[in-house]
Amino acid sequence: MTTSAATTTAPAADSRLLGLAHYAARGVLEQVLAGHGITFQQQVALRAAATADAPQTAEGLVDRVQDSLKADPAGIRATLDELLAKRLLVADGAHLRPTDAGRELLAAAGAEIAPISARVWGGIPAEDLAAAGRVLTLVAERANAELAALTA
Repeated sequence: MTTSAATTTAPAADSRLLGLAHYAARGVLEQVLAGHGITFQQQVALRAAATADAPQTAEGLVDRVQDSLKADPAGIRATLDELLAKRLLVADGAHLRPTDAGRELLAAAGAEIAPISARVWGGIPAEDLAAAGRVLTLVAERANAELAALTA
């Protein structure tokens, strides 16, 4: 693994650095997803449907995606409509479920992003990943609490 001055003199973690890392990783994912004809938000919604423990209603999926992305519910509903139009989701009574094509798309995109993720995350010591995981979990909890207070 190649190191640079940026990795040897690590700045203290802050919101800006977190945002830069998020958008760099998201940019990579969005390029892969574009090759499969879907957007980031569509992928999040499709994955929420595919990984749910039980079949989800449209509102249940809106809630799950909103919890993840903090996106506008109307925009999420539009995303679900797009997935239905692309036949990646299908209505099954009151529930929405991924189609075989939707599951195949998630698998193909996942297979394409896996080696990229391995290069991005590879070589980072396990103790560093554990420390980062603890910090990011705490930051997410605190930010969610602040958001809840602002929107109450």
